[in-house]
Amino acid sequence: MKITAAYTDLYQLTMAQVYFKTKPDGRAVFDYYYRHNPFNGGYSIFAGLEDVLNVLETFKFSTSDIEYLKQHGFENDFLEYLKNFSFKGTIFSSKEGDVVFPNRPILQVEANIIEAQIIETFLLNILNFQTLIATKASRIRYSAKEEVLLDMGLRRAHATGGYYASRAAIIGGFDSTSNVIAAKDYNIPSTGTMAHSFIQSYKEEIQAFRDFASIRPKGCVLLIDTYNSLKSGLPKAITVAKEMEARGEKLLGVRLDSGDLAYLSKKTREILDEADLDYVKIVASNQLDEYVIKSLKEQGAPIDIFGVGTNLVTGNPDAAMDGVYKLSEYNGEPRIKLSENIIKVSLPYKKQVFRMLDDKGMFYGADAVALYKEGEVAKIEHPFDATKSLNLDAFKQEPLLEKVMENGKKIVPSRSVSEIAEYSQSRLAQLPNEYKRFQNPHIYKIGLSLKLKQDRDQLIQEHKF
Repeated sequence: MKITAAYTDLYQLTMAQVYFKTKPDGRAVFDYYYRHNPFNGGYSIFAGLEDVLNVLETFKFSTSDIEYLKQHGFENDFLEYLKNFSFKGTIFSSKEGDVVFPNRPILQVEANIIEAQIIETFLLNILNFQTLIATKASRIRYSAKEEVLLDMGLRRAHATGGYYASRAAIIGGFDSTSNVIAAKDYNIPSTGTMAHSFIQSYKEEIQAFRDFASIRPKGCVLLIDTYNSLKSGLPKAITVAKEMEARGEKLLGVRLDSGDLAYLSKKTREILDEADLDYVKIVASNQLDEYVIKSLKEQGAPIDIFGVGTNLVTGNPDAAMDGVYKLSEYNGEPRIKLSENIIKVSLPYKKQVFRMLDDKGMFYGADAVALYKEGEVAKIEHPFDATKSLNLDAFKQEPLLEKVMENGKKIVPSRSVSEIAEYSQSRLAQLPNEYKRFQNPHIYKIGLSLKLKQDRDQLIQEHKF
């Protein structure tokens, strides 16, 4: 999908034209963060950064973009500016794949205010969606434990969102995708089975199995529930499996796509084992999510591969991440957004975030937000409760925001999706299980340095009515 700088909201450009006329040299710092963990969970998995950086390096308006914008009343001098537009800013960010938490900067943009404003929509669009899906995938991985996870949601995805969903699913812990174009572009494993229509196109179910196995013997998985899983599909799959053995081949698996998956998988395993086909794997699909998989595992369902579709790629039930992009500094002066809802009060100034690690290298359960030049923090204050604070002397402090782009050019090495996924799993291993559970997870603390809190509180008083 070709992305140009017109991948934005109109109001970003109307504001940009005013900046162009009144303060074209203004320097801004914007923070990207979110306010609530999705799925009532205890964490999120940051995803989409590599895509954002790659696009921003070539983020320009095309000739047809400029022609279109003429219809919206933009003045010629501003359009001339847009013809030569490119992003030349600096970005500091958490590493893609890291475990992140609400109400602390995940990414900071430092740029000319026109540039910073124009990239907002694209940045939020990519980071919010991929972070949502990577987080959902991570939860599904937590339920599935060591079993294989297959993303097969493209047909139910929100149009081309399925492309990015497949990438994010791998980062969150999935093993492969059925999405061919995403697998090709991102160099991730692709797998697939067959549809019911393939079997229905034959008069005999067994002939469908035989043709498929003879032409695609490698990684062959037969769908056994088109008519009756245990009485029709499975016996015929066993017949074909024996025929494959005679040719020196092996059936990889059989797939269940409907019915009581716990009961059917147990009976299928029993029948396969009796036929000396203990190597044939059981694949399950049909509206799976982290809760269904957790239940199946608790029931002892002998399922080897879970194919997850709709609930993964749509981020069900949340459907969207509430990530925001807020101005925190302009020309070196702090900026703040106030609200009657305290969670919507933003943090001023350019900042750094530190993660607390205990003596075993585990996340302690607190991130410290400090002014960029402060360095390590001795104590953090609760953002709004003056009675709560935490001394940090006992912890190692890990800075989380690193410079990833300077003057519009990426300055960190590219990482493959599999490398990002491996890093994400290593970071999740440092997060105590209390934050991963689905019901009433622990709340990860986000505290402010004393200096940042004092400066923020002073700004609140200055702008208070």
